[in-house]
Amino acid sequence: MKRKATVLTVLVFISFFLSSCYTYSITIGKGPQTGVELRKMNHYLLYGLAPVGTSNVKEMVGDAENYQIVIQHTFVDGLISAITLGLYTPTTTIVKK
Repeated sequence: MKRKATVLTVLVFISFFLSSCYTYSITIGKGPQTGVELRKMNHYLLYGLAPVGTSNVKEMVGDAENYQIVIQHTFVDGLISAITLGLYTPTTTIVKK
């Protein structure tokens, strides 16, 4: 019985350490130059399968020629998703100019 508990504990710790917050990054032009950063949340339902509201990147970028777009599933986003059991799964879009 003790061995099963130890194996289960090890598997839980491994699953926490192997999971990560995903990040998708795109750099346009020379990348961010001015230090301006805009953040907006994207809202999804059912583990991200049904988009409810997503940010408009073109609107966030404006007329900038050099910028970086980062789409992240942050720790807070993951925590919210875990609390709602995956019914609501947000992500964050960051535009760095």
